Amino acid sequence: MELAKVTALMKATALEVAILTGHLVLYPSGIVAERLSPAAPPTSIAPGSRPVVLLHGFVDNRSVFVLLRRSLTRHGRDCVESLNYSPLTCDLRAAAELLGRRVDEIRARTGHAEVDIVGHSLGGLIARYYVQRLGGDTRVRSLVTLGTPHAGTTVAPLADAHPLVRQMRPGSEVLRELAGPAPGCRTRFVSFWSDMDQVMVPAETARLDHPDLLVHNVRVSGIGHLALPVHPTVAAGVREALDAGGPVVSGTREEGPGATSVA
Repeated sequence: MELAKVTALMKATALEVAILTGHLVLYPSGIVAERLSPAAPPTSIAPGSRPVVLLHGFVDNRSVFVLLRRSLTRHGRDCVESLNYSPLTCDLRAAAELLGRRVDEIRARTGHAEVDIVGHSLGGLIARYYVQRLGGDTRVRSLVTLGTPHAGTTVAPLADAHPLVRQMRPGSEVLRELAGPAPGCRTRFVSFWSDMDQVMVPAETARLDHPDLLVHNVRVSGIGHLALPVHPTVAAGVREALDAGGPVVSGTREEGPGATSVA
């Protein structure tokens, strides 16, 4: 391995350790469900500022989004809510149904017809299932995924005892469902994937490739899995993806030579 690659990997690993340490401190604060935003009067609804739902990954909770949430609210998103699914959840489909109920509740409470979703890791896969398989594309304008195993990850084979981990394996029944036809799906997908993500094996599994979906893949360089929902450069990319709001080319759109680098 080239010296530059070794150095970059060491930096990314050190950052992952630091983020993990900080997250362990914050983790207890995210166990309890957050207080819901108050209902907005009909006259105060801003068409260009859809509510944002944040969905965490496996064995995590809403505390992972502390910094991203702050970034979104500081830049004009006045309704940002995090959903905790139960740590006892054993089926991705059940979590997707829960997400659907939460989305409908937010829409009814805020008066917005659509929401945006940002999902980290497994959270992105849950949101994708809701959009593709449960009719969520009529309610979700944009879905941004951060380090999500769209094609399945082979990391930590000993973790296969957990049903959710098995559903994230290549060739699982859930992933076969998602790989199937999805004609007319209206949601925009933006998938951030990192070339140094040690949880996504191989790293490219976090790319979303599907001929029926409106997709833009963004390669991030220099950070690992835990840094994706934390790093300010990624946060800026998420804000840009949500604010764009317009259609992208049908089918997978490749990231250009200016792929995001935070090394």
